[in-house]
Amino acid sequence: MAFKKRSLLSKLLLKYTDRDRYKEYKWELTNYNKDEFDKYFTGKQRLNTLEKIRQFCAENSEININHSGNAGDIIYALATLKRIHELTGVKINMYLKLSKPRAMPKHMSHPLGSVMLNQKMVDMLAPLILSQSYIAKCEPYNGQQIHIDLDFFRSKLIPIDHGNIARWCGYLTGVTPQLFKNWLTVEPDKSYANTFIIARSERYRNTSINYTFLQKYSDLVFVGVASEYDDMRKVIPNLKWVQVDDFLKLAQIIAGCKLFIGNQSFPFSLAEALKVPRILEVYYQEANVIPEGENAYDFFFQEHLESLVKQLAI
Repeated sequence: MAFKKRSLLSKLLLKYTDRDRYKEYKWELTNYNKDEFDKYFTGKQRLNTLEKIRQFCAENSEININHSGNAGDIIYALATLKRIHELTGVKINMYLKLSKPRAMPKHMSHPLGSVMLNQKMVDMLAPLILSQSYIAKCEPYNGQQIHIDLDFFRSKLIPIDHGNIARWCGYLTGVTPQLFKNWLTVEPDKSYANTFIIARSERYRNTSINYTFLQKYSDLVFVGVASEYDDMRKVIPNLKWVQVDDFLKLAQIIAGCKLFIGNQSFPFSLAEALKVPRILEVYYQEANVIPEGENAYDFFFQEHLESLVKQLAI
């Protein structure tokens, strides 16, 4: 018998009159939703395999993709886009969707508030993204034809609370990114050659970690918003704050630093994409950032953080 969705009233009635049948219905609904998504996503017009992408690129001089944020997710998506360019020779047009609502726990805050991407963030991202050889365009989405919709990773069929963010778009396209290699290239700002760059967002904090020990090191620079800097300066009084006009400049600073230390926030995505010496503060509840390749370190515990800094400070 074909599965039939119930109305809200029917579901509630079933829930409170027959718990076993309700659980069975929920299981059937999950399978139904997955099957419907699979049919939609794997349609003939979807560029969801390398073979389809190559065939399309053989007949077209550009390929349009879209993404609605967050900013860090966009940076991680670039790893797959770079690989697509390497395998096809076709450059990417990236169209960014503005003002998509953000789902976030009430106890957390974010610089963009209730949306994942706004015009100011696009203006900050565009110089960096456009500086990459595999990108032709980076601008807001305004009805352009889209060949690969990267927002499919939010379908709830790809687990996004664990695993590796940088692989999400590979799962959608069938193109495996080479995460052991850098996928961002910028001119390093050599004035930061002896500097530790630090970033710690208010989200994704391992609350057992204390950064007070960093006081004994000199030339410490924080990158992030004012509230994050003010909070970190309470435990590291000698911490300086650097603000940038766009994220190309931020990437150049990170590319030129001696060591980057950060949690699962946007600046760490740049450090990971650039493959600079980097230490990641892992968030217990949502460990979905995995450093890969050269110079990559991460930790859960205080003692390990202090040991890693001591090793890499030499």
